[in-house]
Amino acid sequence: MIRIVIADDHTIVREGLKQLLLATPDLSVVGEARDGFEAMQRVRELDFDVLLLDMSMPGKSGIELIKQIKADKPKLRVLILSMHEEQQYAIRAIKSGASGYLTKESASAQLVSAIHKVASGGAFVSPQVAEQLALGVMPHIESLPHTTLSDREYEVFRALVSGKTVSDIAAQLNLSVKTVSTHKARLLEKMGMTNHTELVRYALAHRLLDPDVN
Repeated sequence: MIRIVIADDHTIVREGLKQLLLATPDLSVVGEARDGFEAMQRVRELDFDVLLLDMSMPGKSGIELIKQIKADKPKLRVLILSMHEEQQYAIRAIKSGASGYLTKESASAQLVSAIHKVASGGAFVSPQVAEQLALGVMPHIESLPHTTLSDREYEVFRALVSGKTVSDIAAQLNLSVKTVSTHKARLLEKMGMTNHTELVRYALAHRLLDPDVN
């Protein structure tokens, strides 16, 4: 029996996932979490095999949460289920310790097979993500500018191009305005850009914006 915890801040999503998983005889949902804090509680309190984790939840979430989970329980398999397209977060999620990345759009068709694969010790990624991971370990491959950013810089970059101000980002990430401004300056320098407009154009060109962001 594969024991699963579902971490997603939307009740209707958790219920839908439970129904889908409970229809498979060898899968058992043993816990749920509504935010990053509860996800860490479940990781520490429960004995289970796979954490089905949403990338965007209230409180600590995303790459930072994956790293904390893996630091606390290195052998736990983490399968990301995200509304974000693969090119936005998949590579960073895998490098941070996730065993797989699945978009919510494709979940109904692939979720059960993805859980079986990661629970058995494998990885579940698309061919495109696998290729990018392979290229990342090959020498002399020129990376796209956004891939050179640290995880925190990338988080700030994504917030900036989605329309958030430096003050908004500081509040969201529990950082000072000065620290966010420093991250902004560094990411602009790393990406060879000088202003917000160039960042947005880059994000659009490389499909790093969510569909509902204009």
